[in-house]
Amino acid sequence: METIGGKYEIFRQLGEGATASVFLCFDPFTEREVAVKRVFPEILKDNKRGKQFRHLLMNEASLAGKLIHPHIVQIFDAVADSDPSYIVMEYVAGGTLEPYTKPEALLPVPDVVEMIFKCSRALDFAHRLGVIHRDLKPANILRAEGTDVKISDFGAALTVASDQTQVSGIGSPAYMSPQQVMEHPLNHQSDIFSLGVVFYQLLTGHLPFLGTNNFSLVYQITHGDPIPPTQVRPDLPPCLDAIVMKALEKDLEKRYPTWDAFSFELAEVFRNEGMAAMRDARVGDSDKFNLLRGLGFFRDFSDVAIWEVLRLSKWRRLKQGDALMREGEAGDHFCVLAEGEVKITKHNKLLNILSAGE
Repeated sequence: METIGGKYEIFRQLGEGATASVFLCFDPFTEREVAVKRVFPEILKDNKRGKQFRHLLMNEASLAGKLIHPHIVQIFDAVADSDPSYIVMEYVAGGTLEPYTKPEALLPVPDVVEMIFKCSRALDFAHRLGVIHRDLKPANILRAEGTDVKISDFGAALTVASDQTQVSGIGSPAYMSPQQVMEHPLNHQSDIFSLGVVFYQLLTGHLPFLGTNNFSLVYQITHGDPIPPTQVRPDLPPCLDAIVMKALEKDLEKRYPTWDAFSFELAEVFRNEGMAAMRDARVGDSDKFNLLRGLGFFRDFSDVAIWEVLRLSKWRRLKQGDALMREGEAGDHFCVLAEGEVKITKHNKLLNILSAGE
């Protein structure tokens, strides 16, 4: 069987880009499927851009084992100084979000909001480690089960705390912030703008900024005003306009100042009547995350730990009068009350009342 690096057994090719091919492989040492990105040797030898491509490869390889978050594709291994050079990553079977950017193939609106919320929390985690992605686009967001997503391809990432030089010409112009296309110093707000572009496209099936060439596209990004999403797609809840348009503000003073501010408004969307009509009876992951983070029991839990609690837990909505558990019943779990109150009674006499967080 053909291998990569004499170690990873190739099952099949998953895709191919301008600089590398991606293969589904089997790692016999950990006994798991992995995705391996194998860089074309001629790319690294290119006289004009070889140095830049090697920089991107080394950049992504340097993050192996660092960005460990449930909504970031984990890098397990990297070999950047041999032939072939390759990066071994977590395999996500659902493919990218790119197929869902066309008007005829859009995902349900509540699902899109949940996905963008999860991306915002993952990018906040990366930002707290001093990492700015710089190349956010649907092709770099992988879909797992349900509304779970994982951000990939941190090759263009900028590590704020390091003394590395900001390399220009990196990223996809249609998703770049005004600061990025003008090659200004970048912070996390550049990624907020880019995620806003992705949000707009997943909601409407169109990009907010268009141009016949890169020069006209850059002009639109720096000077043009996007059409509000509801004018492109009238059935969208109006509450989404304000969020998308604020993420796409050209002025940093008007754009969301933090990922927390962006995430909070995304979570609040589901309290809006227009969104409630689109949503089923399930408790959304954004609701669960914010409920847990607000409870004293989870005060010292990191974001990553809270996501792990969500992964392991089962949630139930109970009506008034429903019995949660009875004395004498066998139990193999414990409960945390996320919202509301629970009465404890014996022989119809009230013993105690538990509230949220207990």
